[in-house]
Amino acid sequence: MDVFIDGIRYHVKVSGNGSPPLVLLHGFTGDAETWTPFIADWSRHSMVIAPDIIGHGKSESPENLSHYQIESAAGDLHDMLDELGVSEVDLLGYSMGGRLALTFALLFPNRVRKLMLESASPGLATEAERELRRMKDAELAKFIRDQGIKPFVEYWEGIPLFSTMKRLPAKMNESIRMQRLRNSSIGLANSLLGMGTGSQPSWWNRLDQLACEVLLITGREDKKFCGIAESILQSLKKGTWVVVENSGHAIHVEEPEKFGTIVSDFLSKKI
Repeated sequence: MDVFIDGIRYHVKVSGNGSPPLVLLHGFTGDAETWTPFIADWSRHSMVIAPDIIGHGKSESPENLSHYQIESAAGDLHDMLDELGVSEVDLLGYSMGGRLALTFALLFPNRVRKLMLESASPGLATEAERELRRMKDAELAKFIRDQGIKPFVEYWEGIPLFSTMKRLPAKMNESIRMQRLRNSSIGLANSLLGMGTGSQPSWWNRLDQLACEVLLITGREDKKFCGIAESILQSLKKGTWVVVENSGHAIHVEEPEKFGTIVSDFLSKKI
């Protein structure tokens, strides 16, 4: 279904009818199809709401960069839930979607019962780090606009963060590639510029404000995000961290059965 927020068309998949609903936020270059392998199981206990984040999938990719700022995207999610008649939710985000989920939980704390962050960060701690990342993201955004989606996707698949995904069956990697190629150049470029790690605020100093239960999920072989999760955990009032063996950054792809069980167990209070 399509939902219009502030004149922008968002594509949203809705399944099941359990309460509170489970909202799923995909990563950069992904879309709602990211979560397809889990929908049948999770919709048994929750209404599942999976939007294509602005600039991705079948949602619109406006030129105006202000729409892509992470606080603006969180505000649109808030209004989207209002449109769907939903108040409190459980919220799961992967990577970029995790940063958006965390932003939403901090800006609208009364709307989140449980927060799940897969391979996600609260942003970069210092302005110097943020400035460097903004410069790198600007270069990458220019590359996408100049060269187009296909060369960018080939580059993106090869970055060290996704090295462990090379172990997956070729058919699975091809399916992920085809999904990424369906994105728009404008959408991905603007997403990097507006919602990149360097552009968003650092939330490190506000983690202790989270009153909801928080689950951190990282892959054992993703050393960088294991380190980030360890640091996040120290600031949380109600935090749990689960490390998944034999997995890198994209746990939901590399170890889907384990990932699906972890999420269901957390929602049902088994974790």
